[in-house]
Amino acid sequence: MNQTQASASPPSTPTAGAADPSAAFAAAVARVAPSVVHVPRRRGGGSGLAWTEELVITSSFHAADQLSLGVQAADGTIVERAATLVGRDPGTDVALYRVSGGGLAPATTRSLDGLAAGHLGFAVARPGRAIRASLRAIGVVGPELRTPAGGRLDRYVETDRALPRGFGGGPLVDLRGEVIGMNTRTLLGGTDLAVPAVTIQRVIEALLAHGRVPRGYFGVAAYPVAVPGGGRGALVASVEDGGPAATAGIVVGDIIVAIAAEPVRGPDELRLVLVDRAGATVEVALVRGGAAHTLTVAIGTRP
Repeated sequence: MNQTQASASPPSTPTAGAADPSAAFAAAVARVAPSVVHVPRRRGGGSGLAWTEELVITSSFHAADQLSLGVQAADGTIVERAATLVGRDPGTDVALYRVSGGGLAPATTRSLDGLAAGHLGFAVARPGRAIRASLRAIGVVGPELRTPAGGRLDRYVETDRALPRGFGGGPLVDLRGEVIGMNTRTLLGGTDLAVPAVTIQRVIEALLAHGRVPRGYFGVAAYPVAVPGGGRGALVASVEDGGPAATAGIVVGDIIVAIAAEPVRGPDELRLVLVDRAGATVEVALVRGGAAHTLTVAIGTRP
């Protein structure tokens, strides 16, 4: 767990009747500002966040192998720091960089416990040299979410309107300046989300260990089909030689209906049920020639 992880508690709000509640808002932005870095992009600038004294996260959408990040120094000036890509995960839109020499100001993070629709927060960014903030209301605190690119968000947060340009990769913070998650504009089409801190930490650990997030590999192509007798499944149209499915005895024409007791109603569910099971051995329920069969398959890791 990130050593700066804060205990869960509801976001604070300005005191009722306060003469200048905006002072509390400015203080929240000022608290996280030293952790927000400028990330150069091909078109304009983007943002990132210091996660530890040497690690920075940002959106993976335009991640390059080498970057020169704009980091706020102790005197408030912005200095250029060389950073090298550790790994990227398009499934959660997280890219991880290691900054040469360390010395960053890591952000304080929080869990989603106590956060609810209607609470206020800020999207914070540094698309140029200056810090920027966008006040917004929390619109949705949702459950676990599978992304089209195969990632898993433990939960997700959506605010009340679209993010301004350059805010992707920067933090969403509560009114104490504690980081709720990383803002992303590209993870889910038409929706701007915040990837929560708990998901980011899990992805960082995988990137540090492997340079990527291992995802399950089965080795088949499939189509959705109605199952004789009722229901739907994934019809195996091809099987890769030497792949996990072929090794287990799965053949063209089999209809996969469940993996590890999770229903499979088509190729999309087949992909999602496999994504977090790299290296696992699972029971696969299928229909072959109208009869039910069960095979044991050792799931591989996608190359």
